[in-house]
Amino acid sequence: MELAQVRLLVTDFAACYRFYGEVLGLKPQSGATEGPYEKFSPHTGSAGIALQDRAMMAEVLGELGEEACGHRSLVVLRVDDLDAYCAEITSRGATLLHGPAPMTDRMRVAHLKDPEGNLVELQEWLLLRA
Repeated sequence: MELAQVRLLVTDFAACYRFYGEVLGLKPQSGATEGPYEKFSPHTGSAGIALQDRAMMAEVLGELGEEACGHRSLVVLRVDDLDAYCAEITSRGATLLHGPAPMTDRMRVAHLKDPEGNLVELQEWLLLRA
């Protein structure tokens, strides 16, 4: 078994596409800016984040018709230089909710939300510094 992706169900597909592609700088697979589906990948590693139009998925599973409420996901991205990456994404429109700040003695983090309110945590692993 292999984890293919984590998929987020979104209502405003275009805003989320812009956030993951232009603001966070992840690479879109196909360029489907209006959806109903797109996968984004970081420049390194094999993990991926995908967006799925909530209305399309609601046609398959009727219970998804209503908007989600509360925090149901936390997307975590590891970066080499948290301060530099946070400066880069805030210059492209991201708004940090917290950090950059220490989380533990092994990690620094920053938090923000995508246009649908999904939490995104940016991590810098301090143990990787030698």
